[in-house]
Amino acid sequence: MELKSWLARCPLIAILRGVRPDEVVDIAAALEAAGIVIVEVPMNSPDPIESIRRLVQRYGSKMLIGAGTVMTVDQVNEIDAFGGRLIVTPHAAGGVVRQAKQHGMIACPGFFTPTEAFAMLDAGADGLKLFPAEAATPAVLKGIRAVLPPATLVLPVGGIGAENMQPWLAAGAAGFGMASSIYKAGDSAETVAAKAAALMSGLRHAGGGQR
Repeated sequence: MELKSWLARCPLIAILRGVRPDEVVDIAAALEAAGIVIVEVPMNSPDPIESIRRLVQRYGSKMLIGAGTVMTVDQVNEIDAFGGRLIVTPHAAGGVVRQAKQHGMIACPGFFTPTEAFAMLDAGADGLKLFPAEAATPAVLKGIRAVLPPATLVLPVGGIGAENMQPWLAAGAAGFGMASSIYKAGDSAETVAAKAAALMSGLRHAGGGQR
């Protein structure tokens, strides 16, 4: 399934930075119950590959599961070997994107400038992560989208919550990566369920519910 199809089911990506393998399945269950179907385990989490392995084993094709903060081609190979299908980088890493596409994975690299955006599209990116979104504005996104191919999927990440989705959606955001607003290290599955419900409610009020 393409990134666009996953985002059509729910445009929120849960970033589980700091999650442990022994808790990740219960947290993902809370996310799935709320309607969130894309899960990213950052590589600077405790034993991220094992968390990805457990998620893939439990959810298979029901969720799009992968890794964030991917920095190297070797990490791409390792994530692929354990069934991860999504590669997210914090930076414009063309080599990582190309390696992910060689494995048939979905690649969503970070960018902040039009130059980086076009370079990542040339490398084969499926979507673009506007990061850090706290340092940008919806007006910046609107300006960049004016020059990008119309079908480009741009996902702001950083500082997004239930209260500020609407202007970003109006500017052309295809979805959002949600970090601390959906999970902080140590959060229980119950806490994540409450955060996810609040975000989904905010999304609906912002006019970006399931499409």
